[in-house]
Amino acid sequence: MKLVQTRVGQAKSDFFPTISASGGYSASNLWNNDGISGGNDYYYAAGISLKQLIFNFGKTNTQIKMQKFNKISAEFDLEYTNLKTAYDVKSAYYGVLAAKALVDVAKSNLEINKRQYAQIKAYFEEGLKSRIDFVNAEVNLSNSQIELIAAQTAYENTLVKLNNSMYIAYAPSYSIKNTESFNLKEDWTDVKFLNIGNYKKLEEEVNKPAEKDVEPLNYTTSDAPTLSSKVEKNDILENYVFKPLGLSFEEALDGAREQRPDFKSYLAAKEAMAEALKYAKKEYLPNITAQAGYTLRESDAPTSNSFNYGATLDLSSINIMKTKYKVDEAKTQLDIAEENLNLIEKNIFFEVQDAYINMVQLEKQIPLYQKRVQQALENFELADGRYGVGLSDFIELQDSRSQYLNAQQEYVQTIYNYNIAKSKLEAAMGVI
Repeated sequence: MKLVQTRVGQAKSDFFPTISASGGYSASNLWNNDGISGGNDYYYAAGISLKQLIFNFGKTNTQIKMQKFNKISAEFDLEYTNLKTAYDVKSAYYGVLAAKALVDVAKSNLEINKRQYAQIKAYFEEGLKSRIDFVNAEVNLSNSQIELIAAQTAYENTLVKLNNSMYIAYAPSYSIKNTESFNLKEDWTDVKFLNIGNYKKLEEEVNKPAEKDVEPLNYTTSDAPTLSSKVEKNDILENYVFKPLGLSFEEALDGAREQRPDFKSYLAAKEAMAEALKYAKKEYLPNITAQAGYTLRESDAPTSNSFNYGATLDLSSINIMKTKYKVDEAKTQLDIAEENLNLIEKNIFFEVQDAYINMVQLEKQIPLYQKRVQQALENFELADGRYGVGLSDFIELQDSRSQYLNAQQEYVQTIYNYNIAKSKLEAAMGVI
């Protein structure tokens, strides 16, 4: 930015006078034809002159305008860089939120598997379930521990990406807040244990408010109630209210045309090329300048001084062919600038269109994925109850648990995708 500002100053400098000064000493020995010395001749001289441009048929003004348009273009380039940086930070920020939510899902899944392992262990020890169910419960518990570690690692990596997007090295530990469009809660699931003796009682307890947790190992005899894990409806589905952006495609496109800094940069570059063409055509024209000077001369002869002034019509040596090709080059540069402007306008249209379509599609998908989580939760609750009373096998129970886990993960991913699509649309519109 400072570089282009100096070029504007250089262009304006033609309006300022040019000052020159000189000084010197000269000496010589004079000889006649007979070889006899005729004496010495020496003198001191000093002079100063001032030269001022009077008129050059608008060449300087054209040069100033061209550099000003270049400066405007550079300013918009900087703004566009800021826009891209803001998008990178937003993307990384949403990535951290998504990764944190997935860590919470993994923690919840681990807790579910811990409780199920304790439950099935109690069943197995009482001879109510087979060893294969007990072994599978152990495997699921181990897998959920591994998945939690992987989720935590992914979360740490997203923090690194966020720091990188902000150009912050050696960042201290910190936490970030949810946004309006990514306000998932941390308490994804609340795992309870229900006391059940038969399926009818299970239905009654499922439908009544949750009571104080009951530890599974308190029941060790076959006469005691069996145990089943129950995942309560999580808070995020009750509190998370999705609000679509509510922006039409035409409004988004109009906003992009008004706000995109790269479009404005190309527009300014085109104006600069137009001024460059004007300047090239004016190189055929002369400069009119005024000058004044003062000279002091001292020697054996009486000291002399003089003051001179005048005006000059300066038509520097012109290579007509070279100037012609300079004009042709400037015309070509202007054509290129116009084509670039036309191309960026089309690219903006397609960028806005692509981002808008993706955002609208995800706006439609979020409520469906939200409902899918609710359905998967209900299915898991029913499968859990059926397994507890011997109406289904362990495979059905774990299928329903996996479906619930996948539904939560896909729900988080969809909200993340929506926020990225929304950020892309904002970037395509030139909004930071």
